[in-house]
Amino acid sequence: MPRAIRVGLMVPATNTTMEGEMLGWLPPGSTVTRIGIPRTTGLLTRETMPAYRDAALTLAAEHFSTATHDVLAYGCTAAGFISGPAGDAELARELNRVTGLPVVTTARAMVQGLQQIGAKTIAVVTPYSDEVNAQLAEFLADGGIAVKRMDTLRAKDLAALCAIRAPEVEALARKTMGADCDALFIGCSQLPTQPFLATLARDLGRPVLSSISATAEQALLVPAAA
Repeated sequence: MPRAIRVGLMVPATNTTMEGEMLGWLPPGSTVTRIGIPRTTGLLTRETMPAYRDAALTLAAEHFSTATHDVLAYGCTAAGFISGPAGDAELARELNRVTGLPVVTTARAMVQGLQQIGAKTIAVVTPYSDEVNAQLAEFLADGGIAVKRMDTLRAKDLAALCAIRAPEVEALARKTMGADCDALFIGCSQLPTQPFLATLARDLGRPVLSSISATAEQALLVPAAA
């Protein structure tokens, strides 16, 4: 059985989903300590990212260390891919520097999870705008993964994003997936997916990953401290 781990979790302050769902994907005895990163009332953009990044680094240094946790999860999907692969990797290095912890970013975890199952062409469901979805597709392409099908719940603001429920996500996922795709990815750590993810994968006959499930999986692959 996989070992229990202590996860330090950083998410947008408005995220109400990832803490509980991530704990459900971890082995019994695991813990998840959530720290919310303050943000503006609008959705994240390249312009708001510097302040968001600085706040994340400050909070990480204050709340997480090797004495209290085994791994730090940066559970901000859009914040990761908006920064691009290089920017996301740089932030992971900075979070490691200020905490001493191995760092898993959700943006990188989605790529790693899809690569590990050999997915080359996928379907994607998000709550994002077309502009943000294009940035997500670029991030995946950098990892050798092509988006064949994509649809969105089009959350116009944070209130709309936080109001999305699991049945809406599942319905769009079933509609979007096609036989020409190796896997389905559901992006955004605010979207609830745990209630249906396993059933959806069984019904579709293809792997289905979400931002949260991919992050939990990659956190479990971090080597245990000596």
